[in-house]
Amino acid sequence: MNRRGGANRVRVIAGQWRGRRLEFPDLPELRPTPDRVRETLFNWLAPVLPGARCLDLFAGSGALGIEALSRGVAEVVFVERHPVAVRALRDNLARLNAESARVEMAEALAWLRQPGAPFEIVLLDPPFEQGLLEPVCAMLEQNGWLADPAWIYLEAETELEGLPLPIHWTIHRENVAGAVSYRLARRGPLHCNGQNSDRFYRSYIYDK
Repeated sequence: MNRRGGANRVRVIAGQWRGRRLEFPDLPELRPTPDRVRETLFNWLAPVLPGARCLDLFAGSGALGIEALSRGVAEVVFVERHPVAVRALRDNLARLNAESARVEMAEALAWLRQPGAPFEIVLLDPPFEQGLLEPVCAMLEQNGWLADPAWIYLEAETELEGLPLPIHWTIHRENVAGAVSYRLARRGPLHCNGQNSDRFYRSYIYDK
């Protein structure tokens, strides 16, 4: 991310729009994922990107979802609550002629309360220090928003430890960059012997 002439800009790293720089508004909650983190994340996701449905839930500048579109996902749904950010995101998608994108202006938790259509990839980069990741992960499970399998990106402040995750999610990769900790979780099938899966939570478990 950089600033030029008072404007915030984010660069598409790879794919069909590689090198394109997109402007986004200067809003307190807009904190685009740094280039190095995005590059690492999408290297992790590379095998599962082609043809996937993707949800960018706290879209902000749209940097994550636009990167996913550039690299070949079939569709991205962007959810963002701030009308100024939504307008900028729609403008940027129009400039890119991104036909496989939809922008929803809504608060994330409220939007997740409706019945879901499964996504193979979910990108979660909520505002820091607001305790949003745990309830969002629960609602993704409860309302049918996740495919089997699904990949969920989790970005948070480095001080956040021990985030409870659904029991059938495993942390596939994780890293730290400055004040940002980021993880890629994989959702697998749930085997709970008929018990209520909403109660099946634990702290991080790891793929071997």
